[in-house]
Amino acid sequence: MIRRLALLALIGAAPIASNPSLGTAEGRCRPNEQGPAILISPLGLKDRTGTLRAELFPPDQADFLADDNVLVAAHKTFRRVTIPLPPKGPVSLCIRVPSPGVYTLALTHDRAGKPKFDFWRDGVGFPGNPAIGHAAPPAAEARILAGPGLTRTAIILNYRRGILGFGPLG
Repeated sequence: MIRRLALLALIGAAPIASNPSLGTAEGRCRPNEQGPAILISPLGLKDRTGTLRAELFPPDQADFLADDNVLVAAHKTFRRVTIPLPPKGPVSLCIRVPSPGVYTLALTHDRAGKPKFDFWRDGVGFPGNPAIGHAAPPAAEARILAGPGLTRTAIILNYRRGILGFGPLG
């Protein structure tokens, strides 16, 4: 009977709807604000269409690229910053971190204008610029150490390259 009730509860439970504003207030850098943050310089942009999105996660494999709703509900680190790409000039994103320490970070170039990553059009990159191939790198290869002030990093974006998977342009 208990198993049946548990099964009915699972069937009736609706997944939490995705909310693109999750983590944005916490992740937004403000002028003259003190404290730890990461300034990201994207390299190898395919074009200037769409937006750039940086997302900050805990440093462990289980939470790397995990659902934002699950992380927020569990009171785990999750931050998001999205900016429109300027038509020309230098590009950078700033994302606040809760405190100095180790995190994982993902940068995406949303060229398709969709809320989900478009495997065929969008670009992706991680700190340390690990090889991507056909899957995201392990968390250990996407970690970044944020200091007490502004930590700078350059991330090379990777785009779909036929059957070879993802790689930088050129």
